[in-house]
Amino acid sequence: MTTCYHAQQIFYDNKMLFDQYLLVEEGKIVGIQDQAPADMDCEDFGQSIIAPGYVETHIHGFAGHDVMDNDPEGLKAMAEGLLSTGVTSWLATTLTDSREHLNQVCQMVGQTYQEVQGAKIQGIFLEGPFFTEKYKGAQNPKYMGDPKVEILAEWDDLSNHLVKKIAIAGERDGVAEFIKFAKSRGIKVALAHSDATYDQAKAAVEEGADIFIHTYNGMSGLHHREPGMVGAALTLDQVFAEVICDGHHVHPAAAKLVFKACGADQMILITDSMRAAGQGEGPSRLGEFEVMVKDGAARLVNGGSLAGSVLEMKTAVKNVVDWGICSVEEALKMASYTPAKSVGIEDQCGKLAKGYPADFIVLSPDLELKATYLDGLKRY
Repeated sequence: MTTCYHAQQIFYDNKMLFDQYLLVEEGKIVGIQDQAPADMDCEDFGQSIIAPGYVETHIHGFAGHDVMDNDPEGLKAMAEGLLSTGVTSWLATTLTDSREHLNQVCQMVGQTYQEVQGAKIQGIFLEGPFFTEKYKGAQNPKYMGDPKVEILAEWDDLSNHLVKKIAIAGERDGVAEFIKFAKSRGIKVALAHSDATYDQAKAAVEEGADIFIHTYNGMSGLHHREPGMVGAALTLDQVFAEVICDGHHVHPAAAKLVFKACGADQMILITDSMRAAGQGEGPSRLGEFEVMVKDGAARLVNGGSLAGSVLEMKTAVKNVVDWGICSVEEALKMASYTPAKSVGIEDQCGKLAKGYPADFIVLSPDLELKATYLDGLKRY
């Protein structure tokens, strides 16, 4: 059975089309046309925008749950809750922790992801533990060390080869060998929580690392005589730069600088949200650390460092448009197709096109989320 949806604007195949009809059959998109099919009623969203569901490639927790809880029911609750933020696909994101605990979490996600009824788990992002203590942020330096291929192999095997991305510090010993191995497994290597010089970051990129995690945060800054990690993220070709656009992690002008350097094809909107997202203000926890959420920011109780975010993707998209950084089309792309492409899942999600799952959202003209559809079914 074919169903039909009409809206004033439809972001189809990374282009904004006007006054079109989206056709869906058995949960898949079958096409788009400029006239209503004669033999069916169409759901009309009026002046709204139909866009691909957001793809969240860096998220630790939501609605009181965290991937590191190692709880299948919590993982499912996260997936259900994310539909309210416009997210339809995501990478379950871990924190720096012991090898044994990460073994358990990778195995749990690998055994659970197909049972999820909400936003689809498209893989795992291992954020750590091969980082640098100087830029530990809200990660535990006790577990940090040099990257080891046998450890990554174990996590990937336990997850049923669900690991899509791992972040490391580019100045650690053994980086080149590690990147080669990860690439052989189809795992994207990212750079994060690092004091790498520009040349060290460039060397890692030349080996195959191509994502900079939460640009500006947890990395060596830009100086005119030592461009550092930030300089590498802004100037190296064919790399992706994540940005947390909550107004706390990165000033809007600094976010605009990333957009000017990278454009919508390489800048990625992420939330890096933790369990307090969707929960309001008050005490919370990130891994082993106590956190307080106040005035829209999550900070460590001891030290006051930012501890992930409570940002939702629908807000990040609205922010970059409201801040005058980019167009609606560019914002939508940075929250859907570009993140999907960065981790090699752009053939499964991230855009509306023939043959893709009908995972789409309905937005008001000012980008407020009105509905989320998964496989053609309204789920929020």
